[in-house]
Amino acid sequence: MNWVLVPQAIITGVLNGSVIGLIALGVILIYKSSEIFNFSQGHLVMLGAFVTWWFAGANEDGNEILNFPLGLAVLAAFLVALLIGFLIERIALRPMSGQPLLSIILMTLGLAQLIEGLVSIFFGIQPKSNFPAPIARTESFKIPFAFAFQGNIFIKKLLVIAFLVAVFGMIVITIFVKFSRVGLSMRATAEDHELARSIGINVPRVFGISWAIAGIVATAGGVLLAMLTGASLSLSTVVLVAFPAILLGGLESLPGAIVGGIAVGLAQELVSTAKLIQIRNSSEIAPYVLLLIVLLIRPEGLFGQKRIERI
Repeated sequence: MNWVLVPQAIITGVLNGSVIGLIALGVILIYKSSEIFNFSQGHLVMLGAFVTWWFAGANEDGNEILNFPLGLAVLAAFLVALLIGFLIERIALRPMSGQPLLSIILMTLGLAQLIEGLVSIFFGIQPKSNFPAPIARTESFKIPFAFAFQGNIFIKKLLVIAFLVAVFGMIVITIFVKFSRVGLSMRATAEDHELARSIGINVPRVFGISWAIAGIVATAGGVLLAMLTGASLSLSTVVLVAFPAILLGGLESLPGAIVGGIAVGLAQELVSTAKLIQIRNSSEIAPYVLLLIVLLIRPEGLFGQKRIERI
């Protein structure tokens, strides 16, 4: 093991994990309000990245499409994501109310394939390496590190920006869910749909808002990832890393998603950089190994609630 690289792996893992945690929050928001595990969240991440690129990017020939500034393009993509979230809940999921849970899960899997097909048709299958970013992807800064190891730590500036945006998004979502009126309605609906209806909460509206917010969160995650790597169809696979983060932190816990995302990012980076496991693609396996260890000790996750059902 190259111990000199461990400090850099820890910092990079935390920065990457914050983006994973933000994406995981979108899945938890939907689950908390409607008890639906959304398997199409990764494709919403991908769609958000491509829509932002369409508003602000250029095509393969270099001809400008809309040429919006990046900030305005992101806001426009947020509006599109909000509308798509509402439409998904209203058109695809609301008619399935009362159907078996497996049917609804299969619906979200079908949505994932539909989104991927539409993105391929409208934007093509080629990666968009010209995704706009506020600074060059190669820019980094050096941190002298001489406490236990000799050497310097090099951190990409875009990765730090992504971390700061992800943390800000997490704080805003947590405050919104815990203190806003809509957030309180979402929490009440999550506890008991029928009881929420009995006190005057419009449960279908809460479901729609949850999907709309999840769409915005997915778009934010997609933009952050695309700034680092470019927009491509492979962005949809990020949800495979977010799932261990969700289960690790606790399926219904917002803080758990943040901690789980950072833990997954750390596990991936440490295994990849320090070569803790001499197995090909070991960084992709690491989150699931970590998940298995935690679930064996604490099946409900680090911050999950124990639920005791009496028969």
